Amino acid sequence: MNAQLQPTGSAYFIAKETEKPENHTLSVLVDNEPGVLARVIGLFSGRGYNIESLTVSETEHEKHLSRITIVTRGTPHVLEQIKHQLERIVPVHRVVDLTVRSHEFGQERPLERELALVKVAGTGEARVEALRLADAFRASVIDANTEHFIFEITGKGTKIDQFIAIMKPLGLVEICRTGVAALNRGPQGM
Repeated sequence: MNAQLQPTGSAYFIAKETEKPENHTLSVLVDNEPGVLARVIGLFSGRGYNIESLTVSETEHEKHLSRITIVTRGTPHVLEQIKHQLERIVPVHRVVDLTVRSHEFGQERPLERELALVKVAGTGEARVEALRLADAFRASVIDANTEHFIFEITGKGTKIDQFIAIMKPLGLVEICRTGVAALNRGPQGM
């Protein structure tokens, strides 16, 4: 029996062995209508692409347009395929790879932020330490009683990951994250 990996339905097996997977942030401008998000997500799942983060919101109310921000991982070849396939979906107006665009502008990455709500339960010394660390991370207390805190923290995903890791031994109960919102620096738009 051959011990080699057999290709699956995933597009990641199409990539040349010399290409390394990388995270990219895509911004997709779509009509704000029922079923659009399902079609975009269906493209990813149907071809075996993974979504690391997904956020959607109406951004231009008068034009009924929404912006979908997707963080995905793949080789340059796979990422280019994803972009072209997204552009072919009818209610999609524009697809911009913010990571590629930021490199074109001489920047390492697009400006990315995420929001998280983090519930921590505890009393005594653990409670005091959770408050002290939250202050160091510039997290806000948005709900509290004698048994728990709910912190709101905004920043890069790595900052939020660090905050969560530090809160685990102090009584972390629950986390809710929004996913990445991203823009490129500079005066030009999408």
